[in-house]
Amino acid sequence: MDELLRFLRMYEIGVYLVLGLGGCFFLRKFILAWQELRDAAFGMERESAQYKLNRSASGLVMVLFFVMAEFVLVSFIVPSVPGASPLLTPTLDLLATSTTTLAAQDTSASAENQAASPTQPMATTNPGCMAGQIEITEPLDGSEISGIVEIKGSAVAQDFGFYKLEMKTIDQTEWLTILAGNETKQAASLGSWNTSLLSPGDYNLSLVIVDNKGQSLPSCVIKVRVVNASATEQP
Repeated sequence: MDELLRFLRMYEIGVYLVLGLGGCFFLRKFILAWQELRDAAFGMERESAQYKLNRSASGLVMVLFFVMAEFVLVSFIVPSVPGASPLLTPTLDLLATSTTTLAAQDTSASAENQAASPTQPMATTNPGCMAGQIEITEPLDGSEISGIVEIKGSAVAQDFGFYKLEMKTIDQTEWLTILAGNETKQAASLGSWNTSLLSPGDYNLSLVIVDNKGQSLPSCVIKVRVVNASATEQP
């Protein structure tokens, strides 16, 4: 069901265009049948014209029904279903605990970078974070993490729809959604993040709240350093 709603939302304009073409087709048939019925002189001609008129009218009603259904689904149903709202980043099941991680990267390059600057401080930036509303309290900004990490914080907003946690490496531009939930959280667990298969290095972790209209609020971003030793071991 979520896939169907997501399709209708993503291709809303295309759906309306197709329905519009269908409406024009049946409208033309209706006009021609009306003219044929008006000009018919015999009973069989009138019956045939009436049949065509009824069929084209049914087609118009059907197209109108689908237009109304598309409008209601996209305007009222999709915003209330977290999994049906299309995200701008690669996503997972919004209600599932994270089990998927980024593909393995060049671990030798990461190890060399860490060896070259073992004491290099991590810059901390957390735009959009607001205490008690949208914040990540654990892990701490700039901390080192490994294995399965429980993420704690708050996700509260007016017209709350759902929240999602996203990650990316420092040099990447696209975010990967790792988990999400459709209930508000106040100084509580937001979910667990499995970092065991990630390459060691610095990552951005972002908490995003999406309202019930599908609009994303400013995100809270922290930086963490993954230090999984097993990820760099050679077979």
